[in-house]
Amino acid sequence: MRNYGKNNLILLLALSAMLFLSSCSFSSSGEVTAPSESGDTVKANDSVSGAVDFDHELDDYEPKKDHYNFYFTYKTVHPWWDAVALGMEDAQRQYLEKGISITYEYMAPNGASAKDQTERLMAAEKRNFDVIGVDVADADIISPILDEMVDSGYKVMTFSSSDAHEGCKRIAYVGNTHNYQDGADLTEALCKKLEYKGKVAILVGSVGAPCHEDRARGAKDTIAKYPDMEIVATEYDMDSVDLAYDLTIKILAENPDLSGIICCNMSNPVGAARAVVEKESDVVIVGMDHDREALRYLKDGIIYCLGVQDCYSIGFDTIQIAVKIADGNLPGELFEEKTNEITTVIYQEDAAIMLELLYGDN
Repeated sequence: MRNYGKNNLILLLALSAMLFLSSCSFSSSGEVTAPSESGDTVKANDSVSGAVDFDHELDDYEPKKDHYNFYFTYKTVHPWWDAVALGMEDAQRQYLEKGISITYEYMAPNGASAKDQTERLMAAEKRNFDVIGVDVADADIISPILDEMVDSGYKVMTFSSSDAHEGCKRIAYVGNTHNYQDGADLTEALCKKLEYKGKVAILVGSVGAPCHEDRARGAKDTIAKYPDMEIVATEYDMDSVDLAYDLTIKILAENPDLSGIICCNMSNPVGAARAVVEKESDVVIVGMDHDREALRYLKDGIIYCLGVQDCYSIGFDTIQIAVKIADGNLPGELFEEKTNEITTVIYQEDAAIMLELLYGDN
């Protein structure tokens, strides 16, 4: 049983794009470049050295069983996690071709909630899953729960964009290990655009979500380097486009001289851009990921740049590592404790081709 959200069209259209994004990134001159081997943020206007094989083929590890059953819970039903699911499906298909069947539940609430995630984990404990995977909703609340689960004998991993706290007993993490740097890189791009002066606001996302909090921390530390820049508002939009819109309207009203907005998840660049367009503001927006509407705003110059994560690789690698964990393997030669996935910062010049690849837009 898999819950991917309601927009199946996005899933189908995203498939070809995520395959492409796994193997390349785009320079602002339109040239195709290979992603960084380090797993760090790749700036689209940089020259990227080294090529990484992102063909998404299973490695030569031989699973010990012919059937596995996994449970994955993530922060909230949203197209971002639908893209992760595509990578999971591809890995599942490739295992089936080898005679190994994998079933998994992929479930989340309609709104981010550590309480809901806790309840889901408690329910999953009562069932016979080979591995339980968690995209951590709130590190302070969920990390101790994962410790207790591991101590009780459950095989637990984390995945997606949010790991547990450092020192958590979870076995491994697959996903974005550089959220702080993503926030810093996006903010640095904003600062340069604003010539290192002006008032800015931050839309964080969900309270306690490690990826959102880390990006916001990277943004704040970057702004602090420049004496002529000031953060005048920091708001939590709970990964809601509508709330991000409302908060941006409020921020614009309270700060008519606002120069920029830093958006720390996939939803808030859309809400912020809607508000900026409505108010005919020239505020500069930077944000995260590949939402279709956000890419259109990027193409139109309303959004200045977006940090696009390789969701497909996250999903594929999560399934592959879950199999190894289920067989009793620990981080070492077979897999790392933290599997890095890349983020690529794209600009207006890249928007049209990204829209075509992701959504078939002309």
